[in-house]
Amino acid sequence: MASSSPVRHAWKVLLGLLLVTAALFGINALGVYGFQKSSWTPELALDLQGGTQIVLSAVTEDGADPTPEQLAQAVSIIRQRVDASGVAEADITTEGGRNIVVQIPGVADDETRARIQASAQLEFRSVLYAGEPATQFIGEDGNETPYPTPDPTLEATPTAEPTDGSDMSWITPKLQAEFLAYNCDDPDNDPSRAPADQPLITCDAEQPIKYILGPTELTGDAIDDATSGRDQQSGAWTVNLTLDGHGTEVFGKISQRLYQNKLDGLSPRDQFAFVLDGKVISAPQMNAQILDGRPSISGSFTQETAQTLADQLKYGALPLSFTTESSDTVSATLGSQQLQVGLIAGLIGLALVAVYSLLSYRALGTVIIASIAVMGVLTYIIICILAWRMGFRLSLAGVAGLIVSIGFTADSFIVYFERIRDELRDGKSITGAVEDGWGRAKRTIYISKSINILAAVVLYILADSTVKGFAFTLGLTTLIDVFIFVIFTHPVMQILARTKFFGGGHKLSGLDPDALGAVYHTRSQFRQLTPAKGGRAAKNARSRGEAERRQTIAERKRAQALAGDRSTDAGSEGER
Repeated sequence: MASSSPVRHAWKVLLGLLLVTAALFGINALGVYGFQKSSWTPELALDLQGGTQIVLSAVTEDGADPTPEQLAQAVSIIRQRVDASGVAEADITTEGGRNIVVQIPGVADDETRARIQASAQLEFRSVLYAGEPATQFIGEDGNETPYPTPDPTLEATPTAEPTDGSDMSWITPKLQAEFLAYNCDDPDNDPSRAPADQPLITCDAEQPIKYILGPTELTGDAIDDATSGRDQQSGAWTVNLTLDGHGTEVFGKISQRLYQNKLDGLSPRDQFAFVLDGKVISAPQMNAQILDGRPSISGSFTQETAQTLADQLKYGALPLSFTTESSDTVSATLGSQQLQVGLIAGLIGLALVAVYSLLSYRALGTVIIASIAVMGVLTYIIICILAWRMGFRLSLAGVAGLIVSIGFTADSFIVYFERIRDELRDGKSITGAVEDGWGRAKRTIYISKSINILAAVVLYILADSTVKGFAFTLGLTTLIDVFIFVIFTHPVMQILARTKFFGGGHKLSGLDPDALGAVYHTRSQFRQLTPAKGGRAAKNARSRGEAERRQTIAERKRAQALAGDRSTDAGSEGER
C-alpha cells in the first residue's frame, strides 16, 4: 500500500496539469469566440508581419533643427504612449535630425494614432466668455452677414490691469471682434500656438461652443499622475488628476476664486477650462474648493477616450510640436521566409535533442521528448493569451529565445536523470533512486533556473526593443520549464519506476544498474567482482572505473584508508 501512494499522488498531479492546460485553452477560446479579440495563432511583430509606419516631423518656433535631447525625450514619450495602447514590439527611431519614425506591427487604429500624434500640451485657463460658434449675424435686412475682419485700429490693450485670470479686463474691443469672427472650422486657426500669458479664443473639442479664456494659470507639468475611472455618483467616465505640490497650491487658490464666482452668480466665470493642444476638452463649473490637488476632468468621455487622455497626460507633453509627414503600410522586413527558417531551426534543435536523449538514455529519453512536447503546448497557448491580454507579439528575437530554451530545458532533465543514475550506482532500488534523485536534483535546477530568470529580467530591462523579445520568451520558457519539471517529469518518473520495463532495469530502459556501473557496496567500498573472461571482464572493469571516477575526494580517502587497514590486517595474519 505504501508503494502505491506515490503513484496515486503522481496521477493527481498529472490530472492537475491536464486541468491547467484545459483552463488555458478555455481562456483563449473565450477570447476567440466570446470577445473576438484573441486568435489561435500567435501575433507576429513588425519584423515578421509588417505594419504601419508613421513619420513625424518636428516643428520648432524658429525653424531650426531640434536638439538631440529634445528628439530623445520625444521618442521616449511616444514609446510610452504606444506601450500603453497595448502594442508591443513597436520600433521607434529618429531619422534625419528632425524626424521620428514610428513602426507598429499590424494596422494602427485611430486611438493609437491619436496617442502618437497628439502633443498633449495641457493648460489650465479660466473661462471668461462662452457662446455659440457662429461667425455671422442676421442684419437689418434679414440676411445673414458674416462678422467683419477685426479692425486693426481697435484697442488691444486692457483699459485696466487685470488682477487674475478671471478678470474681464482681459476682453478688449479687438479681442471681442476677433471672437465674433473666429471660425472653429477654419484649419488656419491654430489655438495651440497662442501665447500662454495672453487670453485665448478657442472652441470645444466635441461640443459647438466657442470660448474666450484667460491666460494660462497652470500647465500639465504640474500633473504627477492621471487615471481614468467612473464617477461613483453619476457613473460617467472621468479623468482623475493628481497634482504636485506647486500645482496643488496654485489650483487651490484658483478653485477658491472660481467657487466664489459661482456663489456670486458670475457664470461662466465659475468655469475652469482644461485645454489640450489649444482645444477645450472640458470646462466644468467649480462646485467646491479643491485644496487636496486631486481635480477630475469630466465630460462626454467613453472608456476608450478617457483612457487615451489619461495616458497622454500621464506621460507628459512632447517637448516639440510634430506634423505627420506620412502614414503608410510597410511590408515585413524579414517576412514569412525568415519565419520558416526560424521554425526549421527550432525543429532541427528538437530533433537533435531527441536523438541525443534516445542515444544517451535509451527509453528514458522519451520522457525528455514528452516533457518538451508538453512545454511546447503550454508555451504556445500562453503566447496566444498574452497577445490578447498584453499585446505581446512574437518577433524573430523571440523565436530565437524559444529555440535557445530547448537546450536549457534539456539541461533540467539531464541533471535529474544523472542524479537518478548516481543513486542507482549507490546500490539503491530504482524507485528509491527516483525519489532521492528528485530531492537532490531539484535544488540544483531551482538555483540554475533562478539565475536564468534573473538574467532574462536584467536583459529585458536594460536592452532595447529589438532584444526584449528574446529576453521575454527566454524568461517565460524558463518558468514553464520549472513548472513542467515539477508537475510532469517527476510524476511520470514515479509512475514509470514502478512498471516492469523501467522498474526491472531493462537494458533498453536507461536504468539498467549493471550498465550504469552499480558496483558500490557502500559509498566508500566496492562490491567484490568475481573474475570473468572476455567481454564480461571488460564490462566489469569499465563499471569499476566509472564508480572510481564518480567518488568524491573524501570517499576516495576513506576507501584508501580501508584498503590500508585490510593490508595491515593481512600482514599481521601472515606473521602469526
